[in-house]
Amino acid sequence: MSGFSPEWLTLREAADRAARAPSILEAVRKAHADAPRCRIWDLGAGTGASLRAFAELLPIEQHWTLVDHDPANLAAAVPALEAWAETSTQSDAGPMLHKDGRRILVRQQPADLSQLPAGTVPWERETPDLITASALLDLTSADWADAFAEACVASRSAVLATLTFDGRLDFSPTHEDDAAVRDAFAAHQRGDKGFGLALGPDATAVLAAALQRRGYRVLTAESPWRLGRHDGPLLAALVEGIAEAVAETDRLPPSRLAAWREQRMTKLESLIVGHEDLFGYWPD
Repeated sequence: MSGFSPEWLTLREAADRAARAPSILEAVRKAHADAPRCRIWDLGAGTGASLRAFAELLPIEQHWTLVDHDPANLAAAVPALEAWAETSTQSDAGPMLHKDGRRILVRQQPADLSQLPAGTVPWERETPDLITASALLDLTSADWADAFAEACVASRSAVLATLTFDGRLDFSPTHEDDAAVRDAFAAHQRGDKGFGLALGPDATAVLAAALQRRGYRVLTAESPWRLGRHDGPLLAALVEGIAEAVAETDRLPPSRLAAWREQRMTKLESLIVGHEDLFGYWPD
């Protein structure tokens, strides 16, 4: 399974929060408006950005389980969450965060999510009310998405999958090799990221269909990053990452890719990176 460092997750968190679709967030809020508590399992949790983003939408009492395969991310999560909270106390089960009148218990679960198609689910001893995943689905395979949908049905859990890459990369100003870079990057996105051949830009549609076949109601909406010069470090990291991915495909001569990278590092004014958000829930 591909890894994402705490530094990269910190760099992108503000852009992620600004991009998430308001209509999806409001649907999540309404779905949990009358609940006294909520049990959330966050897949590919990183340093806890989803908790920081979604806690305000959920009930007063929240129990979060952060699931990640990378011990560095899990190690960074608790200090980051304690810094975000107004106060934090320790309990036998884990840190208890206090924020905006909410009590948020945090637990951590190391797990290799690529094993899900084999029938292993990290929440098998507890039924989550909500399963969240941010910037994860496009890395997974069709088999994984189908197994995940089946696991959600078994627990009747709501699903919130945000910031799934949809293939859109719009650079400004334009460059003659933008299309070639975009095509090569799309090919790279469909390679094996540890789950089998990745769904890439098709991921939201595939999961939506898998949930709907099983009786879920599903809402989707666009959630693009709209980045400008004020996002300089993130833009630079994205250009570097895209260039590295394209280089692995051998679809663009190295000299052309180097020229594209240099132009993007020095003259890029804005970039739109397309994403989609999904909320699926079991009808009453």
